Amino acid sequence: MIKLTRNFGAVHASKTGFQFVTGDCFLILSADLQDPPELILQMIERWQAGAKYVVAARTDRDDPLASKIFSLIYYRLLRWFVVPNYPDGGYDMALMDKEMLPYLQKSSKNMFTPLLAYWLGYQPVVLPYKRRKRMYGHSRWSFGQKLTTAIDAIFGFSFIPIRFISLLGLFVSLASFCYGTWILINAFLGRTDVQGFATVVTLIAFMQGLGIFMLGVIGEYLWRIFDEVNHRPETVIEAVY
Repeated sequence: MIKLTRNFGAVHASKTGFQFVTGDCFLILSADLQDPPELILQMIERWQAGAKYVVAARTDRDDPLASKIFSLIYYRLLRWFVVPNYPDGGYDMALMDKEMLPYLQKSSKNMFTPLLAYWLGYQPVVLPYKRRKRMYGHSRWSFGQKLTTAIDAIFGFSFIPIRFISLLGLFVSLASFCYGTWILINAFLGRTDVQGFATVVTLIAFMQGLGIFMLGVIGEYLWRIFDEVNHRPETVIEAVY
């Protein structure tokens, strides 16, 4: 048992646990038991048969409606931006061969572990199941933590957001050039009308909002670079029993 000084988050805690793995295979299991432990026996059977990566994929979940909607959007984005064949309902529990361990141990701080394991390219054996309702206690996985994980997953694996704002900036520049050319032609022909105040304000507000959005996306990438080079520990271990 590894005791940390405080709650550093589930992903960081599990990555700390990877540093202590000594077996031929390993697995992450949430303490709330919504992922059925009885599946572990089936997963071990698949591993003994030669599979190096066995995934328990959710086909349905007995969760609140808001959680279902967020999960649907999140996993759809992952399939669009990162891994096209990622399980529709996602997964948390997976049995992995020790061959995969070094890649998980050396991953960066903000790397989402389940997505990284899937991204490595090992052919997964998928065991479908329905996620059970939580019987005791309540989840401390807040919306803010879910949103942070979603952002880390997308920005940590995909260049599409930065490519999107580049293309969007190019489109706006071309549209502005065309509009300016049209205004110039009309000015030479003496057909220039007095522009309305509402149009000017709308264009200024749109361009400012677009600029702030682009800076935000660039800032997300820059923050991840900074977080990797500042040598801040991912977790702090207080005791090992």
